Formats: sequence, structure tokens, C-alpha cells
Amino acid sequence: MRRHLSARSRLTLLYTSLFAVGGAALVSITYLLVSHALHGTAAPRTPLQVKEAVAHCVAAARIKGGPGAVAKCSALYANGVQAGASAQRSTALTHLLAYSLLSLAGAALLAAVAGWIAAGRILRPVHRLTSAARAASEQNLSQRIALQGPRDELRELADTFDTMLERLDRAFTSQRQFIANASHELRTPLTVMRTTMDVVLAKPEPTRDELVSMAADVRQAVDHSERLIEVLLVLARNDQARARADPLDLAAIVEDALDGRTANSGITTIPTLGEAPVTGDAVLLERLVANLLDNAERYNIAGGTVTVSTAAQDGTSVLRVTNTGTVVPADMVERLFLPFTRLDDRTRHDGFGLGLALVSSIAAAHNGTVHATAVSTGGLDITVRLPRR
Repeated sequence: MRRHLSARSRLTLLYTSLFAVGGAALVSITYLLVSHALHGTAAPRTPLQVKEAVAHCVAAARIKGGPGAVAKCSALYANGVQAGASAQRSTALTHLLAYSLLSLAGAALLAAVAGWIAAGRILRPVHRLTSAARAASEQNLSQRIALQGPRDELRELADTFDTMLERLDRAFTSQRQFIANASHELRTPLTVMRTTMDVVLAKPEPTRDELVSMAADVRQAVDHSERLIEVLLVLARNDQARARADPLDLAAIVEDALDGRTANSGITTIPTLGEAPVTGDAVLLERLVANLLDNAERYNIAGGTVTVSTAAQDGTSVLRVTNTGTVVPADMVERLFLPFTRLDDRTRHDGFGLGLALVSSIAAAHNGTVHATAVSTGGLDITVRLPRR
């Protein structure tokens, strides 16, 4: 198996290589400049003492060797001067190169050590991020990096990872709660059916009326389970797929929904429908409108009203449903959009607590938003905004 260098080792090698290449270039340039300067230096001037020594040499040569000895003496002296100068230049360049290379090797070693330490400090947040990623799991998403220091790229990466963990933690917590609530809601009609059948079957000879009553109770529980499963499937589809993009009008959808509803005695519906063009899935938007109307009527009061309006505002199409009813605490309004949530007297009704959760899910699938406020006199004011076609 091929082994690869760690990021810290690669960074250290990079720092050291860059330093070594730069140092080698500096040594080469320095060597060439000094060499050129030494070669270009004019011939050294002969000191007075040397001239006197040459004069004595020449005088002795004339006495002993004649005119030719003087030239030989001068040439011999000149050659000696040149040889000495050349040896001195060579020695200086050799020492310069040796000392420069030794200094470069020592500096490169120090650079490697400093680069290793610096790379470790730079990569420390990455190691913490890796540790947090390894520690994170579906059961434990509480690990956070919480990196301190200047807001650089690594700090931004660590903060982004922490934010991702927070979102995952909320998503998994919500998913577990949703599954638990769904299991409870599905278990309730099964319990009703089992209890009903056990009571009737425990009798030695149940009458026809008792059997018919049992069948009616079982049928009602089955219908309850079927409606719940249908809503859960719609929620699952909304979370996994995007809505279609058919040209639609919210006003027409609301009008069809109102025409298809049975009259609710005691509840007055006041429609104000203006053109509100959108693009989306007709089936899902019909379910959104139906859920809002069901919610407005189910949690209303006797003799109450439901006001429905559609309009186009700027770049959005707006659907607004306002109903009278009991007073809802302002701090509890947002919870109504959570699955299986019922507040106060809402537990008395036969709903699943999924109506507004489904509305929020459908709006999100259409890139829209849902906002609700509690009416001071009672009831809710819910506004759905979808991108305008």
C-alpha cells in the first residue's frame, strides 16, 4: 500500500524547499558578483620597499648576468605577484562558497524546524475539525469545535462545520420526535380496533347489533389510520422532491375549494379573491388551501367567521386566512407548525396535529413562506407567500 506524506509534512517540505531554492539563488548571485569583482580588480601597485628590492636585484643581475638578467628578474617578480593574487582570489572564493553553503544548510535546517511548528499551528484547527467529525454520529451531535482566534479561512471553516452540526442535531431530533409521534398516532387506532374486537369476541354469543357496532368502530379506526398515513406520505414526498411547476392561480384554487366544501352551520366564510398567479403543483396547493380552511373552521367558535383573501403583492402571490376562535398565546404560535402539535383545547378535536405542518411543508416545496400571528380577540391570522408567476 502506497503511503502518502501528511499535510503537515508536505507544508514543511514546501517551506524548506522554497527557502533552500531562494538561499541557493542568493549564494550563487553573491558568488558570481564577488568573483567578477575580484577578476576585474586592477593589478596591485608595487610598494616602495618592493621597488627598492627589485632595484637591488637588477643591479646585482647587471653585474653578474648582463642586460638580459634584468628582464628575467622583472618577469619573475611579475609572475610571482600574479600567482599570489590568483591564489588569494581562489582562497577567498573557496572560503566564501564554503561558509555560504554551511550557512545555507544551517538556515534550511532552522527553516524546516520552524516550518514544522508553523504547519502544526496552522493545521491544528483542521485536526480539531477531524476529531469533531469522527465524534459526531446520529446519536451524538453535541460535539463543537468553537474555534477562537482571527476570523480567517480556517475559522470560517470551523464555524461552518459547527453550524452544520447544529442543523443536523435539530434535524435528527425533529425526526426522532416525528417518528415517535407518528408511531403513537398509528398505534391509537390499532388499540381501538383491538379493544373493540376483544370486548365483542369475549362474549359467548355476541348479537348482530354488537357485531355491527364493532365493525363500525373498526371501520372508523381504519379510516383514521388511512387519513394519517396519507398525510405522512404527502409530508415525506414534500421533503424528498420538488413540486411541479404548472401555471396556476391561487384565487381559482381557493374558489374551487370553497365550492367543494359542505356548509358548516354557524361559520361564515368571507372570500376576497384577487388574481394571484403562481407556478406549482395543483394537487399540493389544493391540499394547502384545504388544510388552512379546515384548520380555520375546526378551531373556530360558534357563529365565528373565516376570512379568505388572495392577492398579488410585488413579486409574490399572497394567500391569507383569518379565523375567529379561542385566544392562542403568542409564544405558542410557531409550535403549531410542528408535526403532531396540539395546544390547549385543540386536543379535544379529531385532527392529527399535522394540518399546519403540512401547509408549511407544501409552501417550502414551492419556495414560499408561511407566517402566522395570534389575533388578540382570538383565532389565527395565517399568511402564505409564494413566488409570483
